[in-house]
Amino acid sequence: MKLESIALHQGYQSEATTKAAAVPIYQTTSFTFDDTQHGADLFDLKVQGNIYSRIMNPTNDVLEQRLAAMEGGIGALALASGMAAITYAIQCIAKVGDNILSTSQLYGGTYNLFAHTFPNQGIEVRMLNHDDFTGFERSIDAKTKAIFCESIGNPAGNVVALDRLAEIAERHGIPLIVDNTVATPYLCRPFEHGAHIVVQSLTKYIGGHGIAIGGAIIDSGKFDWQKHAERFPMLNQPDPSYHGVVYTQALGAAAYIGRCRVVPLRNTGAALSPQNAFYILQGLETLGLRMERHCSNALAVANFLRQHPKVDWVNYAALDDSPYLDNCQRLCGGQASGILSFGIQGGLAAGTRFIDALQMILRLVNIGDAKSLACHPASTTHRQLNDEELARAGVSRDLVRLSVGIEHIDDILADISQALDKA
Repeated sequence: MKLESIALHQGYQSEATTKAAAVPIYQTTSFTFDDTQHGADLFDLKVQGNIYSRIMNPTNDVLEQRLAAMEGGIGALALASGMAAITYAIQCIAKVGDNILSTSQLYGGTYNLFAHTFPNQGIEVRMLNHDDFTGFERSIDAKTKAIFCESIGNPAGNVVALDRLAEIAERHGIPLIVDNTVATPYLCRPFEHGAHIVVQSLTKYIGGHGIAIGGAIIDSGKFDWQKHAERFPMLNQPDPSYHGVVYTQALGAAAYIGRCRVVPLRNTGAALSPQNAFYILQGLETLGLRMERHCSNALAVANFLRQHPKVDWVNYAALDDSPYLDNCQRLCGGQASGILSFGIQGGLAAGTRFIDALQMILRLVNIGDAKSLACHPASTTHRQLNDEELARAGVSRDLVRLSVGIEHIDDILADISQALDKA
């Protein structure tokens, strides 16, 4: 099936007992065992099944199967937030004394996690510009466990050359982890460009309506963990916390996503509620339709702003003068999602007046909602960063971020126009 059909049908057939057409919400903490041996087999990973909703839930399972199929992976893990997904994706393979490499153009929460939280836990994060391929190559050592990037940066809007980073990662025997939140699998499927692991904030375009927070890790199954056993002992040596299981032996190609489930999720508990999984499934069904409108509206807004006399600059990768246009065409089919940024003449003060003058477009820090949203990252999502960190993240003080929704384009442009008049 194509993506639009997978989003509606993958992972669920009419429920056997009730014949429910919609995916049921399995609102339960626990699941019964047939007998003592069945319970033991479940805990030993010898048979598939449900134990406890912190680890797995049938509603979440449908969401996981759909996400894995849409990204082209072999398995997924749904979690309580996108930040939980990023955290677990790293913690599954890195420990005290290890390091990862990352692009510096990142969502503010990710930047703080990498710049402060992980180092305090003994995991070093070496951040480089997204196109500093020589720097990435030189920064890898025996303790490097992954390269991390965002396919389309938030809020910088840069489209990363995933294929180039994937070549470097493959050459050095480490996985490339891609945050595909802004692009979604509808615009970009990182596994097709050499990436090994994808993370998603399901809160954004996947859910699409600003009503449920969630995240996911998707495993391509294409990284050979056994070949690089010395670098990744946690997947290739007996795990004393889980009955001595060796994940590569027990789970094969799914060793990584399996360990994400039974170690970081089981032990620290950022579980997605089945109610939120249900909400996110409803949004996922219309992802293709919404992304078409998000992209067409955003391009129209970018062209409008580019020609406006009060606007100093516009950053949107699908514009014909964007430095990211080639990457956008090669990796995203020429579409750059619904996020764009721009600067107004008069800098921060004028940008503040613009945001305060908006009447239909909402002032908040989410993205990917069906409704259009605006924020000033330097004073909100990236407020904790100093001037040097802001520059590395690609966030100037005058930057205004728009998450362009699916309203009629005339109404979006009318609101932007009147707010610019007051800026």
